Amino acid sequence: MEERRKLSRVDYKAKGVIVVCDTEEKITVDVKDVSPLGMGVLMKKGGPAILGKDIIIVADCLVMYANVNRVEEFDDETLIVGIAGRSFTDDVLQYLFDHIG
Repeated sequence: MEERRKLSRVDYKAKGVIVVCDTEEKITVDVKDVSPLGMGVLMKKGGPAILGKDIIIVADCLVMYANVNRVEEFDDETLIVGIAGRSFTDDVLQYLFDHIG
């Protein structure tokens, strides 16, 4: 069956920071594109393994709670990371309020 609806990402170039929820590691990334349901970001190779992890990403004026669902090689030094947005939980919101500032 052919999918009739399509939600495409749009270009959105911004610096961002990923916080891995279970370890609180911070990773600097470059956001490439965004949709209401996810983002595509670039990160340097050699960082922590984040595939399947829950993260919080902050990029310019956007904050998203998400799950990393794809990590692929982009070039010799960079990975492209696909993330899918999730609904905020009370625990995640409390973490944000406790660490903003």
